[in-house]
Amino acid sequence: MWRKKLFLLIAAISTVSLLLHHGGHLSWTIDTFYHGCPSFHSHPVPSMKPKHTNVAFLKTHKTASTTMQNVLFRFAEHNNLTVALPVQSCGHQFCYPQSFSSHFVHPHTLPPNIITSHMRFNKAELQRLMPNDTMYITILREPSSMFESLFTYFHQYSQSFKRVPNDSLEAFLADPWRYYRPKEKDSMYAHNTLAFDLGRDKDRPATDAAYALAFIEEVEQVFSLVMISEYFDESLVLLRHLLSWDLDDILYFKHNMRTESSKRSLTPGLAAKIRAWNSLDARLYDHFNASLWRQIEALGPACVAREVRVLRQAQERLMKSCFDGTVPLFRSATQIKNKDLRPWQPSGKVDIIGYDLPTNLSRGYSNQAQELCLKFIQPEIQYTQTLLRSQSLRYRRGHQLRAPQQTRPQQMQPIRKVQHNQMSPPAPGPASVTGSASNSKHSA
Repeated sequence: MWRKKLFLLIAAISTVSLLLHHGGHLSWTIDTFYHGCPSFHSHPVPSMKPKHTNVAFLKTHKTASTTMQNVLFRFAEHNNLTVALPVQSCGHQFCYPQSFSSHFVHPHTLPPNIITSHMRFNKAELQRLMPNDTMYITILREPSSMFESLFTYFHQYSQSFKRVPNDSLEAFLADPWRYYRPKEKDSMYAHNTLAFDLGRDKDRPATDAAYALAFIEEVEQVFSLVMISEYFDESLVLLRHLLSWDLDDILYFKHNMRTESSKRSLTPGLAAKIRAWNSLDARLYDHFNASLWRQIEALGPACVAREVRVLRQAQERLMKSCFDGTVPLFRSATQIKNKDLRPWQPSGKVDIIGYDLPTNLSRGYSNQAQELCLKFIQPEIQYTQTLLRSQSLRYRRGHQLRAPQQTRPQQMQPIRKVQHNQMSPPAPGPASVTGSASNSKHSA
């Protein structure tokens, strides 16, 4: 019996160690992606190309974006990249819902390769901050399921939701303008939240089709990939090919999910009312959902499906490696003993679940393997703080080495002129720093 346990432990450690090996990158699985996929052979194998390391990910609300943020945080650490992080006064977001400004970025995280914390999109300011070859990525979610999540998650923050009797989503949708105040604090969670996050006018009349079409066209011009949360794994495959990343770069554990008991089922009629109320978001989602499938068709649906299967198999092996040979059980925040692993809870009415590593993990795992498992499950706020501490330490060390040679104070990098037309966001609303997370199959 003890031999069997020892064998399982060695197998688990080997799986994690393979991921940690800098040169390995699960090349055996990469090869399987290309077997019998003629459409892939016209391009170099991604593992043979330089990885693209400059990425701006617009983290939208309740769209599985926190799961994607964790992927980017880990990629940055593994490749010794710099992640732009908010100044302390902004919390763990870039002073959302204010329109993004480079002044919101902590000076110890400059110049950045990656930016991924919540913000309200401002193209010109991001182009001032990020390298010229930055790839812009975002993610959308079907508006009816997204709005149900927003209504529950931000109920204690949005007055538009709080004034609804009996916390009734049906009552709100029966007469939204009775409860909704466009200029009110946190009103962006109650109307066209995707459009607002992308820097647009959330209250543009639904009849203004020209505005919606121009908005969609600008998003197409700016963003190299618009992911869809309902097809998160397929989106990751497209991302991997776009950035020339490897399989281990896109492995993930789901973050910021609600318990099933806190979710509301939607009738077709209620879903239709949500889409009508959030018509700008609905137009945006429908367009880019179709666009995603056109990209999958171009890459080869069978090959994408095969790559998704390999990704899910690798994730299952990794999960079992990190959780003592079993698939992890989700736990509510109160059940998680390690406070560094407790996800942020928006209110007492919403239970966001997370992970807790087995207490006996340290017995057979190296410190490096334990650290890897920890990073996969670390919640957004704690991971942001961890990254800021490590990058600040690196900044101070670098500053100390340069100090004797400097004759004047260090200055921020010069601002480059923007060559493209800027998206024109409406005037920002009042500042509000609130925690947020994401879902679909992956978030709240």
